[in-house]
Amino acid sequence: MKNIVYLMLAIAFFSCKNETKKEQEAKEVTVYTHRHYESDQILFKKFEEKTGIKVNIVNSSADELIQKMTIKGAQSPADVLITVDAGRLHRAKTNDLLQPVESEILNRAVPSHLRDSDNKWFGVSKRARIIAYAKDRVSEEELSTYEDLASEKWKNRIVVRSSSNVYNQSLMAAIIANNGEQAAKEWATGVVSNFAREPKGNDRDQVKAIFAGEGDVTLVNSYYIGNMLNSSNTEEVRAAQGIGIFFPNQKTTGTHVNVSGAGVAKYAPNRSNAIALLEFLVSDEAQEIFAKSNYEYPIHENVSVSETLQQWGDFKEDQLNLSILGENNKKAVILFDEARWN
Repeated sequence: MKNIVYLMLAIAFFSCKNETKKEQEAKEVTVYTHRHYESDQILFKKFEEKTGIKVNIVNSSADELIQKMTIKGAQSPADVLITVDAGRLHRAKTNDLLQPVESEILNRAVPSHLRDSDNKWFGVSKRARIIAYAKDRVSEEELSTYEDLASEKWKNRIVVRSSSNVYNQSLMAAIIANNGEQAAKEWATGVVSNFAREPKGNDRDQVKAIFAGEGDVTLVNSYYIGNMLNSSNTEEVRAAQGIGIFFPNQKTTGTHVNVSGAGVAKYAPNRSNAIALLEFLVSDEAQEIFAKSNYEYPIHENVSVSETLQQWGDFKEDQLNLSILGENNKKAVILFDEARWN
């Protein structure tokens, strides 16, 4: 009889211990994020206030975060991976670091072309890869498409960042999907022949180079311009004010867009909290913060954008499924190499 009592007490003890552990787990979510914006801090704080779930943030480069998750495997503390560009999200998926999520909220909020076909990642904000140009040396009538940047009229006039950058790789992946590999290679070769200098720097540096007269046109993600125009750095503001914004391919495929996206880690210790965070990030409240604090485009149309983006007007976006950008990434890298786009 005593043995039975001891057994029941032991079961009760361990049951209470497990329940306590579950309660502790239910109050936190660990986010591995490549993003480093103030908007994200605002979002995480609001999520904590709404849910009582503490957000633990691990910041690093996308490559380092993916490597950490790979090495630690089932022992990884990551619940959510957030990074920029569908190419990186696809890499996390192919490395088997994410798990599928079935959520009516996510499926309803995120258009099908802005999420993984297997629901392993979801876009949470958009950015357009636009053409920025020197307003005093280029007229808007001269601009038309990405493809036109390979024409001879842009000889010695293009500044751009390296082909090792995932933003350029994803644009190239989209051109492959829309025009075919041969046309994409010819495009890259033509753009290289029009370089004003060797590729270097980040997107902000390209804008500064145009303002300094090193070139006349470049490719840049739209949110960089928004942040520069509203920067506390007067030099950045002056550089951004000196360039014009052009949305290419409005009469053909539409302007190339990409996303910041999020997925639930394969071994997430707090899976339900991870899904709750993703669902919050696609809510109207969160989308407005993305749009107005970091000058990104919301993933659904019923959310208003910042005044800066409103001034640029509406544009037609490429409806290509962004999963294709990851699938075409290796081809894009190879074609860049063949075109000698360093």
